[in-house]
Amino acid sequence: MTTVEVPHGSRSVVLRVAAVIAETTDTRSVVFEVPDELRERFAYQPGQFLTLRIPSELTGSVARCYSLASSPFTDDLPKVTVKRTQGGYGSNWLCDNISAGDELEVLPPSGVFTPRDLDTDLLLFAAGSGITPVISILKSALAQGSGKIVLVYANRDAGSVIFADELRELVGKFPQRLSVIHWLEPLLGLPTADMLARLVSPYTAYEAFMCGPKPFMDLVHTALASLDVPRSRTHAEIFNSLAGDPFADHAPAEVSEEEAADAATVEVELDGQVHELSWPRKQTLVDIMLDKGLDVPYSCQEGECGSCACTVLEGKVEMENSEILDPEDIENGYILGCQARPVTDHLKIQF
Repeated sequence: MTTVEVPHGSRSVVLRVAAVIAETTDTRSVVFEVPDELRERFAYQPGQFLTLRIPSELTGSVARCYSLASSPFTDDLPKVTVKRTQGGYGSNWLCDNISAGDELEVLPPSGVFTPRDLDTDLLLFAAGSGITPVISILKSALAQGSGKIVLVYANRDAGSVIFADELRELVGKFPQRLSVIHWLEPLLGLPTADMLARLVSPYTAYEAFMCGPKPFMDLVHTALASLDVPRSRTHAEIFNSLAGDPFADHAPAEVSEEEAADAATVEVELDGQVHELSWPRKQTLVDIMLDKGLDVPYSCQEGECGSCACTVLEGKVEMENSEILDPEDIENGYILGCQARPVTDHLKIQF
């Protein structure tokens, strides 16, 4: 039995596991109970994720992000789905050790891989466990939206298809709105960008969302670019292992008089409100917002999850790690707040 005495930090909570579901031979879904007093904090958008604190004999704990495969509109309880990865400590520990009644420390939902409009037509791509945030979007759009949905789902074989029965039932329930195209390697071989482009060419006006291994998403990006689908209509979700501890409370930085005198100023729009802040050159945007007690969206603070993505409207920043952003994203002004430090003296940024 896994129990957690107290949360590791002020942002996290301890949730009890309501059920563990075997989806495939190497995939488990973990369903969480959410007490009434935490319902508001754990309200989530389709496509978001939870960050779990997983015990480790070597380091005390590791933090891992897992997508919510449930829908806030059709499922009573939040559910994350975990697929074993070779050498992956977090996924293997969860698949081997967790069961109903156990407790885990969890950060509230986060992430920006979510449609702005559930009524729009959606072109969804998933490979392997990349289906987890995608099925959350799919179920939510079917329940709340009115658009058509096409899902291209790639797997190594039929036994690897996660949520196979659920997808079959949804197609039967929404035959006029939902099309699911299974790409199975034994039948079709490995996909290529040209093959994917031909497959989805009738749907270039749709909003595209993709999740899966990087080589697969590179193919999808190439395919969509060849069809002249604008970057503004393509959205990708990438998860990397977190090295730091997002559960630890933020400690305000000490700023010298010299650093304070040389600080930039920034106008930050967050949840419709504008805040004018002093921004010391050595601090990140997330750091200074946390110092001021602002509820800035963030999770890993390592530039790996994209939760703190925002847009520079005026001014210039530098980023230590921006690999999850495509060059086109950066050209369009997207930055990661946890990596951004000011270059110009005055900036305007919007979340």
